[in-house]
Amino acid sequence: MPLLNRSIVTLAFGLAVVLLCAGGLRAQSEAGFPQFFAPVVADPAAEPLPNPTPGILKEWADLPDGREWGSTAGVDIGPDGHVWAYDRCGDFGLQGGCLNSDVDPVLKFDRHTGEVLTSFGAGLFVVPHGFHVDADGNVWVTDWQGNEEGTKGHQVIKFSPEGEVLMRLGTAGVAGSGPDTFNQPCDVITAPNGDIFVSDGHSGQNPNPAAGSTGRIMKFTSDGQFVKQWGRIGSAPGEFRTPHALEFDSQGRLFVADRGNHRIQIFDQDGNYLDSYYQFGRISGLFITDDDTLYAIDSESDRIRHPNWRNGVRIGHATEDKVTAFIPPHFSDSRLLGTAGEGVAVDADGNVYAAEGPNSRRQAGGGLTKYLAR
Repeated sequence: MPLLNRSIVTLAFGLAVVLLCAGGLRAQSEAGFPQFFAPVVADPAAEPLPNPTPGILKEWADLPDGREWGSTAGVDIGPDGHVWAYDRCGDFGLQGGCLNSDVDPVLKFDRHTGEVLTSFGAGLFVVPHGFHVDADGNVWVTDWQGNEEGTKGHQVIKFSPEGEVLMRLGTAGVAGSGPDTFNQPCDVITAPNGDIFVSDGHSGQNPNPAAGSTGRIMKFTSDGQFVKQWGRIGSAPGEFRTPHALEFDSQGRLFVADRGNHRIQIFDQDGNYLDSYYQFGRISGLFITDDDTLYAIDSESDRIRHPNWRNGVRIGHATEDKVTAFIPPHFSDSRLLGTAGEGVAVDADGNVYAAEGPNSRRQAGGGLTKYLAR
């Protein structure tokens, strides 16, 4: 190749790389949808950061009747300050953990002692996934899978604090992309005015999502009437590759843990895109305190899924894409990379609770770990 032509090719290639890293280039992914290349970001936890939780209780809460924890991804704080979580009925995996079980998966724990205060939900779920306790103490749970009979799963269930079923969204056992169906609903949250938001489409982070897979946010009125939806599978702003968790800040902005794209996306409550944060990792769970401290738990970063990043809890402020503190994973004989959960919650004293799912401390199941504040 003549020297001049080789120089032109080299210059063009370099320009393409610059555009790619700047986040402004689109291409077609192997799945056939537009792919948006995000900025190349180094893990802020690679440098020493303060850890606000120097103490740790690895097996903080016991289940009733001597039950062993299976796996979980859901934890939240109720309006009375106590801790709510679920267990997938002793099942270590994600395949129908509660389908044939008669134990209560939803539990409330005393935040000081870990004592079980109440439990409910037996016989209602296939695999609990998303978890939210609203300002009135009602408990919301997404059921991520369906059963073969088409009688359970792919729904959102609202409970009273005592366990009475108050509402169901979605069609039991039916996976779909319409306004009255979900396809692997990830999470649910309620706005201050009672509107309901559901993130739908757990399988969207797969390299080749199955036909009918979704990547969307759905909005409903407080009484369950469908309002609107936005998003699809993809990586551009407003698109998702598994919208795994939802949270609101004090401004009423909706934060979405877009896990497969290694980012947080932020929207107003009408679905208008506002911003993206890339400093918080491959996020499975979110929690924002009243003073807008943002906790993002990363359970999946490793050399394959998110190279050169580590798992753990990254902490910052909801107003900016900046990590200011980090809770590292805890270690055991079975996990060389350390364990970090999928769900995260913070109590009034600053203690951090991590809900640990599959492949955690026993390489099979998980439980609740309590990180003790200073």
